[in-house]
Amino acid sequence: MAGAEGQQQHPLKIYLYIWVFLFVLSFFSYMVDYVGFQGYLRWSLILVFMFLKAGFIIAIFMHMWWERMALITAILLPPVALLVLIGLMAVEGNYTFSVRDLFFAT
Repeated sequence: MAGAEGQQQHPLKIYLYIWVFLFVLSFFSYMVDYVGFQGYLRWSLILVFMFLKAGFIIAIFMHMWWERMALITAILLPPVALLVLIGLMAVEGNYTFSVRDLFFAT
C-alpha cells in the first residue's frame, strides 16, 4: 500500500541526481586513463573515484543514508575491520620480504 503508515517515501529526484553524478564520476574515472596519468597519481585517482561511487551507491540506492546508526555500524564495521587487517598483513609481508631479501641475498 502506497499510503501505509510507517513507510518512508524518498523523492525520485535524489535518485536521478545520484545516477547522473555516478555517470560523471565514471567519466572522470575513464578520463584518468585517457589523459594518460601514470604511477601513484593514476591509481590514487582511480581509487578515489571508485570509493566515491561505491559510497554513493551504498548510501542512496541501498538506503543506508536513512538507516539507524546501529545498523550502519553493524554492516560497515566488519568490512572496515577486514581492510585494516589486510593492511596490517601487507605491511608485515613487506617487512618479511625485505628481511628475507637482506639475509638470503648472496
